[in-house]
Amino acid sequence: MNAIVVENLSKQYTLPKRSKGGGMGTKKTQNTQGNVQAVDSIGFKVKKGEIFGFLGPNGAGKTTTIRMMTGVLKPTAGKIKIFGLDAWKNQIAVKQVIGNVPEMANTYLSFSGWQNLMFIGELYGVSKEERIKRAENLLKRFDLYEKRDVKTKKYSKGMQQRLLLCMALMSNPKILFLDEPTSGLDVQSAKIIKQIIREYNERGVTIFLTTHDMEVANELCHRIAIINHGKIISLDTPDNIKRLIQEHQAIDIYFTNGVKRQDIEKLPTVKEVQEIKNGFRVIIENIHDSICELVEFIKESNATIKNLNTHEPKLEEAFLKIIERGSKNE
Repeated sequence: MNAIVVENLSKQYTLPKRSKGGGMGTKKTQNTQGNVQAVDSIGFKVKKGEIFGFLGPNGAGKTTTIRMMTGVLKPTAGKIKIFGLDAWKNQIAVKQVIGNVPEMANTYLSFSGWQNLMFIGELYGVSKEERIKRAENLLKRFDLYEKRDVKTKKYSKGMQQRLLLCMALMSNPKILFLDEPTSGLDVQSAKIIKQIIREYNERGVTIFLTTHDMEVANELCHRIAIINHGKIISLDTPDNIKRLIQEHQAIDIYFTNGVKRQDIEKLPTVKEVQEIKNGFRVIIENIHDSICELVEFIKESNATIKNLNTHEPKLEEAFLKIIERGSKNE
């Protein structure tokens, strides 16, 4: 079942008119600057219970897309369905099943952490008894319970971000939209937020996540869409996206006794051998075949392996290559 279906979604902004001319007593004329296509006919589906990453460089259309999906911005064209409901024809029903943490959001700074949660819970129609129960559980889980009566203007950025996530979860949403949830956070806060994302996803909550942190995306996301200049240019699992740019694979191998480089180079599956500190980097095409071959070579050579590591492209490398390719094709 799909939690989110997006079809031919577009958002075009008309730039404001600029005044020209105009000295004293001179009539000014108005010129339209033109239109900006922020999101250009994109489509994708997010499965129920999935952590779906939405990546792209600054200005690619990520935040605009999230704002349309969460009812903040009206699309110029296209459809958004949340659990089968048209997001714009059923705004109230849709808002009842989603939680949202925008990138530039803030808590009510004159309220304490506890008051923020009570207020949000009341807005969502959560009963007082249930509000208290959920707030206590969330504040304890996010390591904020001891600071519950402190006004949030005194919270650190990490504490603010954790509280925002608490607020988004007060309604027990089925879908959670997170726009850069770990941006600029200390290690502890980022770790807590990642743990919570995993925890709620394991409970069945669908997560729609934008981030510039490729390690977070690689670690958490089941699938990733990459958007650039308003268009989706790649959509797949993190592993498959990394394989798109994979020209070769490599194995770093370290021996406790002497093995000669030229002996490894003779192996049929080996393309190249590079010497590294205390070992060799073996460039190959197929991990399975090469490891099997290396094992036989080691047995015949009476060598002993000290350590062995396989290498694959990082998601960040794949992301940059895909963005570069996309820009060249335009």
